[in-house]
Amino acid sequence: MTFSPQFLDELRARAGLADVIARRVKLTRRGREHVGLCPFHKEKTPSFTVNEEKGFYHCFGCGEHGSVIDFVMKTEGLAFPEAVERLAAAAGMEVPVDSPEERERARRRQSLYEVVEAACVFFEKSLRMPEGGQAMAYLAGRGVDDAAQRRFRLGYAPERRGALKAALAGHGITEEQMAAAGLVKHPEDGRPAFDYFRRRIVFPITDRRGRVIAFGGRILGDGEPKYLNSPETPLFTKGRVVYGLAQAAAAAREKGRIVVAEGYMDVIALSGAGIDEAVAPLGTALTEDQMGELWRLAREPVLCFDGDAAGGRAAAAAASRVLPLLKPGYSLRFALMPEGEDPDSLIRKEGAAAVERVLDAALPLSEALWRLEARETGARTPEDRAALQKRLEDHALRIGDPMVRGHFLRDFKDRLWERPRATGATGAAGATGTQRAWAPVAARRAAPAGAPVADLAALRERILLAVVITHPELCDDVGERLGTMEFSATEVDKLRQEVLKTVAEQPGLDWTGLERHLKHSGFSETLDSLLSAKALEHAFFARPDAASERAREGWEETYALYMQKDLRAEIEEAGRRLAEDPSAESYGALCALQEQEQRTREEEDAFDRRVGALVPARED
Repeated sequence: MTFSPQFLDELRARAGLADVIARRVKLTRRGREHVGLCPFHKEKTPSFTVNEEKGFYHCFGCGEHGSVIDFVMKTEGLAFPEAVERLAAAAGMEVPVDSPEERERARRRQSLYEVVEAACVFFEKSLRMPEGGQAMAYLAGRGVDDAAQRRFRLGYAPERRGALKAALAGHGITEEQMAAAGLVKHPEDGRPAFDYFRRRIVFPITDRRGRVIAFGGRILGDGEPKYLNSPETPLFTKGRVVYGLAQAAAAAREKGRIVVAEGYMDVIALSGAGIDEAVAPLGTALTEDQMGELWRLAREPVLCFDGDAAGGRAAAAAASRVLPLLKPGYSLRFALMPEGEDPDSLIRKEGAAAVERVLDAALPLSEALWRLEARETGARTPEDRAALQKRLEDHALRIGDPMVRGHFLRDFKDRLWERPRATGATGAAGATGTQRAWAPVAARRAAPAGAPVADLAALRERILLAVVITHPELCDDVGERLGTMEFSATEVDKLRQEVLKTVAEQPGLDWTGLERHLKHSGFSETLDSLLSAKALEHAFFARPDAASERAREGWEETYALYMQKDLRAEIEEAGRRLAEDPSAESYGALCALQEQEQRTREEEDAFDRRVGALVPARED
């Protein structure tokens, strides 16, 4: 079976190299790369690196090297077509059937690149012809010099109805090819086809490799629409492309930052000011595919919005759209222009330094959501605070990743209940707000308020193991993390090791089969204790009859809590500091933490009762 280069490029981009490898290798972020222990040879010191930007892994110990497809082939013993099919299924991509018809479609698709490239060359030449004089004057007035015009391959579509059509026909390009590339339009009344772009400055749109795949056009003078994009074609799907990506990629990798502006001219103005890592969506809210492209270059893309009401609405829409896509370490930041300004106008008025100040002050996503919602009603009365809390919680509950969702919930609650504290207490209390993920009700209710930190950790260890035993299908996703843990109770830790070993050796084993094996292996007493009715009444998601997705969510939330520094530990530490230094500052810090613990318990119990999707009623 053969696959087109375009399909394989798209597969490698969408599969997520680090995500695929992290299912088998515990990876640690180090600068722009991930490192871990090589899965291809035994080693104690990590020499295995994953470079997601360049799309390859490499082991400096044994020399293994390859792409995401190579990794799946070597670790799962698959042939190339099988590895491609498995990755495509996981990425939600349809594998093209190897047939004469598909090969013909691939050939036509390749020829379309040549058609669109020829059109781009025509537009570039037209800009420098006498008929492009008005367009050149417009660009000069916007500060777009010759270097910027050539960097972004700007052009002009003449007003003549069939100028492009005639030029391309002279190169032997058929009208059918022009229509397939989105360059001409056929009237419904049967008249001859005419050029799709006319009397417009043309902005070529490229793929990540720099190949022209479509165009955007800005009207000169009066006319609607002001901006027009190519229709979707075999080369171009608007929701998968961002403008300027090929030009921005190198600078984005070098600086570790990518700036998302609102339009073509903003990108060009930012580039002219030395901010080469700028891109723009194509007139729509950011899609999942576009976020994937941005996250491959920077973990927190900076969205730059105009300082007006429309910019505020665009920021709110972008924030809402990205919430379900968030994952640990990947988010957005929001840079808000001064009122009435956009990047282009601010650069022309105050220079690049003014824009850099705006970008440096970019807000994290949680802060942007807080400001967008709080400015609506403020929090002047209890009713205002309740409405604000409801809106913020609704945002947080749209986040798919349990760990990230927990942090957002905790951050929003801390903001809502922030109050003046005793001298010196603010720093101590404030530090806990965004460090602690929201604990699942199972872990909280199972532990008394005064339980030692070690007891809480042991409880969470048992819950994590119980979930995997009753839902062994989760081991593919959570097994590696469970394998890096070392449980405090020796017998439970031995059970953990046996579970991981058994599931690895017998893939597809269900709960009853795993239970039978563990009991035959001498773990009956430990297993009965771990899965007793008394233990599972607090961890509803660890019951064998719990839905797999709910079990996964409970596991992730418990793991997040297990990995965080617990508030009880902070209270104990504050108590020790007070004993050593009985000052007003130490006392204030302890009181603030105790107050926060009590308030947290009350708020979360009320919240759990309301959010039935996360905490179902107990079945008697």
